[in-house]
Amino acid sequence: MAAAALHWNAEALRSQLAARRAGLALEVVAETRSTNSDLLDRLCVGPFVPCLRVAERQTEGRGRHGRRWCAEPGASLTFSLALPIARADWSGLSLAIGVALADALDPSSVAHRIGLKWPNDLWLLDTPDHGRKLGGILIETAPSASGRIAVIGIGLNIAGRHRASTDYGSGYASVDELDPAADAPATLARVAAPLLDAVGSFERAGFAAFQERFAARDLLARRPVRTTQAGIAEGVAEGVTHDGALRVRTADGTLHAVASGEVSVRVGATAARAPC
Repeated sequence: MAAAALHWNAEALRSQLAARRAGLALEVVAETRSTNSDLLDRLCVGPFVPCLRVAERQTEGRGRHGRRWCAEPGASLTFSLALPIARADWSGLSLAIGVALADALDPSSVAHRIGLKWPNDLWLLDTPDHGRKLGGILIETAPSASGRIAVIGIGLNIAGRHRASTDYGSGYASVDELDPAADAPATLARVAAPLLDAVGSFERAGFAAFQERFAARDLLARRPVRTTQAGIAEGVAEGVTHDGALRVRTADGTLHAVASGEVSVRVGATAARAPC
């Protein structure tokens, strides 16, 4: 059965976003290989124009380390936001974007349903110790005549991606578990403006403006973790630094800072909450 037609209400969204970032283009396409690739390719052939590009279907969508991100019409929301960021230090940008997405989709301050798994994943929590992946963030950069450009790629499962998990090691979740009426256009309208606001806050204050909110959703805090960084095979995660690096304390008591983009971090196979 063909997927139902999606109605993006693009003009209303374009007006809403233009009030926050003058000159921002909004594009919606039925299919492309990758919205991140589309925007990066443009930087090679012409003047830069800030853009939010949405694809109903991506044929070559990707996450970190080249992992494939499946995206089908109606089942996923995949889009990329290309902007110059007027800040020299971009450390912690992916964490700040994660906070903005989580707060937009799950605004409750009492019991969060969405947690953040360092450095770039959103998880839907079934219990405090069990969750499933809801979405991911891929940030790529490129130079342009306008300065350094961030292409912020976002993929969210919207419907039909419900699969059980064990701890935080596997499984998928989707936004319709939080809001049964959710669809891709409504979800984009919900998160797009907060994302632009987050970029503005990051430009002014860096990750420090988001650190407390990240800590409230941090899935790895006080958990045994394993990393691929030399000398930090295993340890216990102890939150993040002011610039978004993961703090890992190894068995000898040494506290290490693991920077985004240098290692992959995953919950240990026998993970359990360590004492506070």
